[in-house]
Amino acid sequence: MLAKDILRRNKTALQQALCADYQLILDKVLERSLITQREYNNLKKINGENVEGHVVALVDKIMNKGEDTCRSFLDLLQTDEQIKTTYDLKNTQISDTSLLPTPVQVASSRCDDAPASKKQKKDEVYELKSKPVGLCVIINNKNFHNNTQKTRNGTDKDARSLAEVFTWLGFRVLACKDQTSDRMRQVLKSFASLGAGAQPQGLSVEEWSEVGFTAPQQDIKHGDAFFCCILSHGVNGSVLGTDSKPVNIKEITRTFKATEESALTGKPKIFLIQACQGNGIQKGVLLKDVEIDG
Repeated sequence: MLAKDILRRNKTALQQALCADYQLILDKVLERSLITQREYNNLKKINGENVEGHVVALVDKIMNKGEDTCRSFLDLLQTDEQIKTTYDLKNTQISDTSLLPTPVQVASSRCDDAPASKKQKKDEVYELKSKPVGLCVIINNKNFHNNTQKTRNGTDKDARSLAEVFTWLGFRVLACKDQTSDRMRQVLKSFASLGAGAQPQGLSVEEWSEVGFTAPQQDIKHGDAFFCCILSHGVNGSVLGTDSKPVNIKEITRTFKATEESALTGKPKIFLIQACQGNGIQKGVLLKDVEIDG
């Protein structure tokens, strides 16, 4: 069970117990760096609240910080001797041993001093063991129909730079150039449904190598992670195909939702969008007192 869920289920009983000494628990979470000094000062100076109100604010603050902070907070409650003797936590069900950091063998004893928030359970980390690590698919729209949009000069250089970086990271990089909105959807659906023995059908796909983008020489299959990079013009919430018709970004990500058949279920899927999201242009800012090399 997630630490945040355990806190949520035991929130009322936990808050009642911590009311016994609010200042102590506040000092303890600061010592563990679960809150900043500024947050500590703000929590200490809440006006118009009784002790219970202060405790509620503290627990809410911890829960809003995410899973790692919640895990460290539970670890603090279960392992700190002063807390165990000060608060009656018997009525709370927070003693889930699976939440405590998993012992690991280390080369140096200095690692034992690492904060609990840095220690992650194995099932919370994506394992990237496949070779290649996965696919990086680049949709690169440069030329638009009937001059409806400006030619995106420089986008080929961006695509090559992405290809070089992701190749260095261990990914297999594929690219589809100048795709209409319908073709973009077809590309996305093809890679979302790519499985054992299945290959993208009817697509013009090129693969990055040392000599540039060329025709793929091997079957295409997913690894342990997936990146999709879309370089195009855009409007608010959408990217444009070369026919200047929009494809909603939410539609793009929903195409890769987890299913029993998907080879990407339970694996990280990351989308990088390089596209304007409106007509506004941010003005530059002049820097004062900039030193110039002679």
